[in-house]
Amino acid sequence: MSEIDILSFGETMAMFVAEQTGDLAQVAQFHKRIAGADSNVAIGLSRLGFNVAWLSRVGADSLGRFVVDTLQNEGLDCGHVAVDPLHPTGFQLKSREEAGDDPQVEYFRRGSAASYLSVEAIKPELLQARHLHATGIPPALSDATRELSRQLMTQMREAGRSVSFDPNLRPSLWANEQRMISEINALACLADWVLPGLSEGRLLTGFEDPADIAAFYLDQGVEAVAIKLGPHGAYYRTQLDQGFVAAVPVAKVVDTVGAGDGFAVGMISALLENLSFAEAVQRGNWIGSRAVQSRGDMEGLPFRTDLPHTQKAG
Repeated sequence: MSEIDILSFGETMAMFVAEQTGDLAQVAQFHKRIAGADSNVAIGLSRLGFNVAWLSRVGADSLGRFVVDTLQNEGLDCGHVAVDPLHPTGFQLKSREEAGDDPQVEYFRRGSAASYLSVEAIKPELLQARHLHATGIPPALSDATRELSRQLMTQMREAGRSVSFDPNLRPSLWANEQRMISEINALACLADWVLPGLSEGRLLTGFEDPADIAAFYLDQGVEAVAIKLGPHGAYYRTQLDQGFVAAVPVAKVVDTVGAGDGFAVGMISALLENLSFAEAVQRGNWIGSRAVQSRGDMEGLPFRTDLPHTQKAG
């Protein structure tokens, strides 16, 4: 039996968050944190008690050490994080906005160490994990990371492991929109569970209605689809069932970044605990609602003891 419950991979960046509102050019003080959708999910799952292995690459610099130290402090197994002596750790700047407004983010990740992550990083022990979580971000970084994504998803499915996929579209990282759509859909169809947002699903499939978006992937062999509808909750569809699950009311939205990652944490954790798909969506909505009430990408992700009594199964 593998000691790894979940394998996740991708790029964790250092993030400098503005301490004042306004144009980033005028901000004098920043707070250093980490950022990355893939590692947000990994951290959330670790907080819920899962053994999570993190596969990545950082530069031989202070930001790389900060990233690894932070992830290890969150309980992630970073034994498969390589240190690149030639390429730097990526970072980003994030504005501070009034409550509820989407922040301005500037990325400095082109040519980063993580973009040189390749299939050579796949070790036999990683393929023993119970579950693989993948997103559309690593495939956008480079040809090497795209092939890594494809190989990991393919090999894990062939080994009988479960695979989840969140498109997490980053159009600015792709040469053009059509290439992005083609590559992301090809990867999505290698997964068991696909977790797009509504706008992502519409762009990727050409369909407007959540039921039709879900059917697009189900018809190509995906086991189940959950579509995030923001304040309207989520829609799910499997080969046997479908339905809407209402959102959890939030009195004050502080920071919308990371809500989708929280949803993925809820979905994956619940399904690995053998809850129903509807129950998994319910947990996903609840954790997503927690994420938007905290400033920061992953600071609002709960621990196992924080889950409501109805969500403590497993």
